[in-house]
Amino acid sequence: MLSQKAKAIADEIQQYVLDQKAALEAFRLKFLSKKGSIPELFDLLKAASPEEKKTLGKVLNEIKQLAESKFRAAEEQLAAAGSSASDAPDLSLPSVSGKVGNLHPLNATRSRIIEIFERLGFNVEDGPEIEDDWHNFSALNFPANHPAREMQDTFFVQKNPDWLLRTHTSNVQMRLMERQKPPIRSSMPGRVYRNEAISARAHCFFHQVEGLYVDKNVGFADLKQTLYHFAKEMYGKDIAIRFRPSFFPFTEPSAEIDISCLICKGAGCNVCKYSGWVEIAGSGMVHPNVLRNGGIDPEEYTGFAFGMGIERVTQLRYRVNDLRLYSENDVRFLRQFHTVI
Repeated sequence: MLSQKAKAIADEIQQYVLDQKAALEAFRLKFLSKKGSIPELFDLLKAASPEEKKTLGKVLNEIKQLAESKFRAAEEQLAAAGSSASDAPDLSLPSVSGKVGNLHPLNATRSRIIEIFERLGFNVEDGPEIEDDWHNFSALNFPANHPAREMQDTFFVQKNPDWLLRTHTSNVQMRLMERQKPPIRSSMPGRVYRNEAISARAHCFFHQVEGLYVDKNVGFADLKQTLYHFAKEMYGKDIAIRFRPSFFPFTEPSAEIDISCLICKGAGCNVCKYSGWVEIAGSGMVHPNVLRNGGIDPEEYTGFAFGMGIERVTQLRYRVNDLRLYSENDVRFLRQFHTVI
């Protein structure tokens, strides 16, 4: 009885025509799936006598191999036919119009910042992202025991001598002063690195734009008017701006720059921590020691410097509350920014 059933299944396998994917799937379900005819034969074989198992077992294995080889051959043939068909262009199809891309929001903000300062006479300077201790710390008046020089704050490539991933673009200011005599008026955009835990508000890398203006008779009033102009151009004429006293090793006096919160209009919210103000930059008059380290006489020249995080400016510009979104390369997020520079 079992042998007759096996012969009938073998004949049926031979007669099957597998010229379409639907027929191939039907073949698999009928003969090779867990509930198919061939597994059913093996289940029936368990009840056969030892003599029948020896002879019928070989027959059933041959039937299974026949079904599997026929299935694989048909599968490969259909795949090859589908591939060759898809490779040939269908000239009857209508043309696909080109999609116009848009700038990454950080690049758009970076370009806007550069454009504003270019109108004030600031050219653009660039420098290395892997920097030595002198240009990143010592020349900028950082004391030897400053926390930023520790490994928990800075990514060091090697120690003694110290090479590191720059923690700010101020290294470009030092290199510029070393090779160029005043007047100097430049902005320094670029990527910087800090050893920080990644979260919605912080990242181990981010982007900055710093500025440096060195000439004779440069004063704090020049710094204030420059940054007032920037804030008005970037955020609108109605924005309120304030300077707060602060401390940086490379400037003296120093100040933080705040603007009125764009989200709550100064009333207070989670973004501004209910203060009505959001910090956008740090600034100050270049420290005399920094000028000397750059080869400039502080008795003859003065200057101011400022720096801001591009992510922070972009966050306020587009109301994005998670910095990680900028570096995840999610096209669904990036397509939301139709930016005109």
